[in-house]
Amino acid sequence: MTTEATRVVLSARPQGAATLDDLRHEPFECPDPGDGQVLLRTIWLSLDPYMRGRMDDAKSYATPVGLGEVMTGQTVGEVIASRHKDFAPGDIATGMTGWTDHAVIDGGELRKIDPEVAPIQTALGVLGMPGLTAWTGVNHILRVESGKTLVVSAATGAVGSVAGQLAKAKGLHSVGVAGGPEKCAFATDELGYDACIDHHAQADGKAMAAAIADAASDGVDYYFENVGGKTLAGVIGNMNDHGAIAICGMIAWYGGKNLDEGPQMPMLWRNMLTRKLRAEGFIIYDHWHRFPDFLNEVAPMVADGRVSYRESVTEGLENAPAAFLDMLQGGNFGKTLVRVGADP
Repeated sequence: MTTEATRVVLSARPQGAATLDDLRHEPFECPDPGDGQVLLRTIWLSLDPYMRGRMDDAKSYATPVGLGEVMTGQTVGEVIASRHKDFAPGDIATGMTGWTDHAVIDGGELRKIDPEVAPIQTALGVLGMPGLTAWTGVNHILRVESGKTLVVSAATGAVGSVAGQLAKAKGLHSVGVAGGPEKCAFATDELGYDACIDHHAQADGKAMAAAIADAASDGVDYYFENVGGKTLAGVIGNMNDHGAIAICGMIAWYGGKNLDEGPQMPMLWRNMLTRKLRAEGFIIYDHWHRFPDFLNEVAPMVADGRVSYRESVTEGLENAPAAFLDMLQGGNFGKTLVRVGADP
């Protein structure tokens, strides 16, 4: 017996910016689970910037989504049927099941969630991959020290909001960069950033550099890079000697946009050389072994309010493509989620 289900698949490779025509909503028959497998009913779907890269047929750290294949993505769901010893109907679990309202997946690829610890959707945000990314970047890539200055781009996003709070808890002067007065107010008033720069108000990298110099009068020791573009152009000239850059994302350039806003290579390379900077790119799947340590540290901080979070929630799988494109344009506020089904 099969389950009638729906999914979103990649219908075309984007030519430049992704559009609604690149994604297709379609019905399919989800099979019963085989030995060692679990049938999940999706409750929450995570939307993340990395998904844009998976739409291109280009060599990267992960295999691209094939044409006609379900879009990749992490979900939280309810176990409907199980042939795996560790899962029973009614359990809540998270895994990479993709943009679909039902999925069959090997039980070994799932992680059970305790709904008593925190709302289950936090497994996709502050207590999931974005939170782990922020924690890893701050602690193991930048290796921050108290009393120094950190700049975080996309400061109110799922990763940046956690990175800023963790750095502040460690005694750093933290400067956020976000899009618009409302997001900047949230960064300072709710997330605890010492200052936040509205990148919409900065015409170019030169203006951004002046704004960063004003907010970080002692220079920048650490930069958590989520964006690229004019923010990177503004930060790089303000970096102190022996500073560090954690390269997590470059959403300003996804789809081939804003390529003229970044720093020119000679200027970038000269600053890297003369200021003796260290820049390291990292992909969070290489650091997944750190998840237990991250959860042990950050879950209590979420529970007692030391780390707060915000979510942008879209209702219905059919609206996921529009929400995804909006996120790529900066329209989200905090972690971007789709509520696919009822939360028990």
